[in-house]
Amino acid sequence: MTVLERLLTYVSIDTQSDPTCDLCPSTEKQKDLGRLLVTELEAMGLNAFMDAHGYVYTKIESNLDYEVDAIGFVAHMDTSFDAPGANVKPRVINNYDGSVIKLNKELSMDPKHFTVLNRVIGQDLVVTDGNTLLGADDKAGVAEIMQLCEFLTTNKEFKHGDVYIGFTPDEEIGRGADLFDLDYFKAKYAYTADGSEVGGIEYENFNAATANIKFIGKSIHPGSAKNKLINAMHIAFEFNQQLPVFLNPAYTEGYEGFNHLSHMEGSVEEAKLQYIIRNHDKEKFESQKRDFEQITTYLNQKYGYEAVNLTITDSYFNMYEILKNDMSPIEIAKEAITNSGVTPYSLAIRGGTDGARLTFMGLPCPNLGTGGYNFHGRYEFASVNQMEKAVEILIEICRLVTIK
Repeated sequence: MTVLERLLTYVSIDTQSDPTCDLCPSTEKQKDLGRLLVTELEAMGLNAFMDAHGYVYTKIESNLDYEVDAIGFVAHMDTSFDAPGANVKPRVINNYDGSVIKLNKELSMDPKHFTVLNRVIGQDLVVTDGNTLLGADDKAGVAEIMQLCEFLTTNKEFKHGDVYIGFTPDEEIGRGADLFDLDYFKAKYAYTADGSEVGGIEYENFNAATANIKFIGKSIHPGSAKNKLINAMHIAFEFNQQLPVFLNPAYTEGYEGFNHLSHMEGSVEEAKLQYIIRNHDKEKFESQKRDFEQITTYLNQKYGYEAVNLTITDSYFNMYEILKNDMSPIEIAKEAITNSGVTPYSLAIRGGTDGARLTFMGLPCPNLGTGGYNFHGRYEFASVNQMEKAVEILIEICRLVTIK
């Protein structure tokens, strides 16, 4: 199979995760892809398995007569819940000419607005039909790692050390590393294949938390409500208005943090808001969380009862705080990217990956570009040429480890 054939196969399987479910995996359908991957890995002669929680693992044994560091590659199988993910109908555009891409009667991508299209002129692209996301996040990464496995198992003369492979569920809901089996996955370090443009090597990400806020009102018939009615939705509005205006993600970029209102619901008696809190700087991150706590205290004092109930849960932290102590995995990746004819670049991730969590769990895990763009929506697309180059980079990383 080619890496394109793998991508087209994998995106046809609906693997959206569910943030409202506490089980792991949060959706059983993620195991549909997991079972297929196990079957394909076993056909390559590998001892692959999927555990009860939907994690897929295998190990490609070293063929060296000396010891080198064991390394690993990780990608996630689930797709985002931000857009429809079932019945994906991808379309391949060969030798993209830089024109407007019409997805369907209503939706199109104009390079004047989607300027990233100007960077992929001449490349073969995989796009959606405008009705669903594509799922290149992260099935492009899955396809590339599977292609690496095929290369290593069919090219016996290629020298490499122990290579561990892991495919995770539920990354899109921040739980992909929760039950990752580090007792099996004995790599000294690993790479997540979960980035965008090929050549990227990412080792800085947001510190992240989720704030869940419940507002309790006092419902009185509006005809006799004067000085008695307290509308929970109005308290929620008041809370949001007291947050720093310019920490709205619509006003931030680069290393700037944000508070993002991601969900709201309510009635007069009870309302709920959910925010994601992000900042690369740990002190600023903690300051943002204190803002939520101080507003909660103020509103409860103002209304004279527990009108606001706040729960803040940390999700992951900036992996650079760990990786800065040993940058060798990053240097190897940069050399591999250069040797593959691509200019390496590093940007701070305005999000997070399984790699951030795994790094703090003891498995240093920077992130590599996969050739996918416009993740989490109907305008998502992938470059076939870049996916093929990504496979070259993974192979080159395996080679470089044998001579370090």
